Amino acid sequence: MSATATLDRPLDATALIADMGGRARRAAAILAGVPTAQKAAALTAAARAIRAGVDDVVAANAADVASARAGGLSAAMIDRLVLNPERIEGIAAALDAVAALPDPVGQQIDETVRPNGLVLQRVRVPLGVIGIIYESRPNVTADAGALSLMSGNACILRGGSEASGSNKAIHAAMLTGLRVAGLPEDAIQLIPTTDRAAVGAMLTAAGLIDIIVPRGGKSLVARVQDEARVPVLAHLDGIVHLYIDRAADPTKAQAIAVNSKMRRTGVCGATETVLIDRAFADPAPILAGLIDAGCEVRGDAAARAIDTRVLPASAEDWDTEYLDSIVSVAMVDGVDGAMTHIAAHSSHHTDAIITEDQPTADRFLRTVDSAIVMHNASTQFADGGEFGLGAEIGISTGRLHARGPVALEGLTTYKWVVRGTGQQRP
Repeated sequence: MSATATLDRPLDATALIADMGGRARRAAAILAGVPTAQKAAALTAAARAIRAGVDDVVAANAADVASARAGGLSAAMIDRLVLNPERIEGIAAALDAVAALPDPVGQQIDETVRPNGLVLQRVRVPLGVIGIIYESRPNVTADAGALSLMSGNACILRGGSEASGSNKAIHAAMLTGLRVAGLPEDAIQLIPTTDRAAVGAMLTAAGLIDIIVPRGGKSLVARVQDEARVPVLAHLDGIVHLYIDRAADPTKAQAIAVNSKMRRTGVCGATETVLIDRAFADPAPILAGLIDAGCEVRGDAAARAIDTRVLPASAEDWDTEYLDSIVSVAMVDGVDGAMTHIAAHSSHHTDAIITEDQPTADRFLRTVDSAIVMHNASTQFADGGEFGLGAEIGISTGRLHARGPVALEGLTTYKWVVRGTGQQRP
């Protein structure tokens, strides 16, 4: 019996997820022993299918974007949704990149020989079945499918309604890759409904889904964390800070500040707060550079005194992920003032320092408690692809299991392998 909804019967979300989860577990059992070359072949075939079907993906995406704009979706979400030939090529290239990465499954993490001669090894193994719940970003369909497959996991994908057509077009290419490589199509499943009940069913599917990865707005991630009965790998906000130290190179500082905020404002690595050392010689070009690039700057009294175009910042601004052409600016008392502000307001995602003083940089990198800390680089590099991971399934700001961009190794766990020669415990 079908678990999907009909005109006269509501969706049985629990039955749908139970069916998909059961098929995913069977696929995961197969994937755990699949050779690296076969998994890589599936991904390269999927990349070819995406390139061959670029016109279909563009058409599906155009329909999604038109509906999203008519429905009043925010500019930041539209930016995440839009696909053009260049972005689609990026999706295909990411599949090729993941296919070329070392396979983590079966990797030996370490080995110890006990005094009694027992040999203990820790060996990487897949997590099992991964559920990914995401909004707007259709590239996640390919990225999550690729990373799950290459790490030996099956996945169940639930994309947002605003990207439904785009997700289906990309998923079709992923299925083509699986078929070409002779792998089960149930390894990468896309939930065929946008009914929100399916999300609730995923969150309570203990025993079927091993981990949930939400990628979306704060309300989605908060719901997942509140309702999930399976482990969750997530971050709530990307409240990213860029600190410009008194020893920063002025030209470098201005260029990095503008790029960190304005390259793409809708990504989680976009800077949301700029902190400037009161002793920095010339902060005016920093503010002017942001404003001239089209950014609304909201600042404290000291920042407003530097440039009259700076608007007053409220208390809420220091804790806001704008995902828009808005940034908050505060003048602080050196690196200690910056780190105090970051400790109070950071979401532990990404925080950066601009300085030519290496001891100050080292202290910042050592002390700031975030998943990613940077020195003299744009925060927009907070991305799995830029880290050489091929792609990412998300950026984790927690402290358990995986932190920062989560790619192949982050989608594995390990088991102990013990080798003896007849030892008995006295």
